Amino acid sequence: MTRFIVIGLIILCIIVVFFITTGRQKHSSMQEVPMQPSNTRRFTFQALDPSLRNNLNEAERRIIISKDTERPFTGAYTDFSEQGTYYCKWCNAPLYYSSSKFQSDCGWPSFDEELPFAVERQVDADGRRTEILCATCSAHLGHVFTGEHFTDTNTRHCVNSLSLVFQNGEPVAEAVFAGGCFWGVEHLFARKEGVYSAVSGYTGGTTENPSYEAVKSHRTGHLEAVRVLYNPLVISYEELAKYFFEIHDPTQTDGQGPDIGNQYLSAVFYRNRHEFDVAVKLIGILEAKGLQIATQIRPAAVFYPAEEYHQDYYEKKGSQPYCHAWVKRF
Repeated sequence: MTRFIVIGLIILCIIVVFFITTGRQKHSSMQEVPMQPSNTRRFTFQALDPSLRNNLNEAERRIIISKDTERPFTGAYTDFSEQGTYYCKWCNAPLYYSSSKFQSDCGWPSFDEELPFAVERQVDADGRRTEILCATCSAHLGHVFTGEHFTDTNTRHCVNSLSLVFQNGEPVAEAVFAGGCFWGVEHLFARKEGVYSAVSGYTGGTTENPSYEAVKSHRTGHLEAVRVLYNPLVISYEELAKYFFEIHDPTQTDGQGPDIGNQYLSAVFYRNRHEFDVAVKLIGILEAKGLQIATQIRPAAVFYPAEEYHQDYYEKKGSQPYCHAWVKRF
């Protein structure tokens, strides 16, 4: 009899443990709802709009568009040695800093390193060489060679002078973000390390040179936005984009804070594939965390600076933004 009692108690314990464990698993499954994957496929990349490219003369078109090559030792920058930045002739994107330029005696300007994400490579039409292009507008720059041991990078960008424009000073890149009233976005970006300036303005609409009154009428299609000029050697585009998503509410669909209307929508205006990919990636990260992101990803458009009284608004008022503040999200 005692043996049967013991066996019964053991069976009873097993049953109790089973139900407790099952209950815990059910409770756990109710609490830990799996995150839904981000639907970032809703975004489609578009190349830089022709309206954002500079006019070219016949010689420049022959090099930049038709992919011809300058005669050796004839380019303006072949033996040029001033300190500064070389920009794309077609779209003004910064490409090379003078510290990467070296004398190769090959007959064309030579650089051993491009600025971050500034240059793309593809197989040349001859099937042998590697062509280099501006990553923003696809302007033909020249060709890149490796294995020559000119410098520590073992790389030589052989670039046509006509593809370049030189300017004194460190590189200046631009990024455009819209996150509600531009006063607050400008105020916070202007204080970010690596940022030269932040300018309030209008972009993404259909009216040329819109006024503030026209934009707030909701008929021009423009968003209040901020153009950020920054040093890509000090701060990356991805760092700027992360900061953008942390200084406004990217989940609000109808504006920002109390500012309601289509001119206050959240948007990233990209100029190239890298900026597009960064924006898509960051939205994916935030959505994987459970946020429903309303931020649009739109191709860059003409940016019109706002009226002077909108610039440095909070500096002039001596106050702080009413609906923009930094919130850590990454």
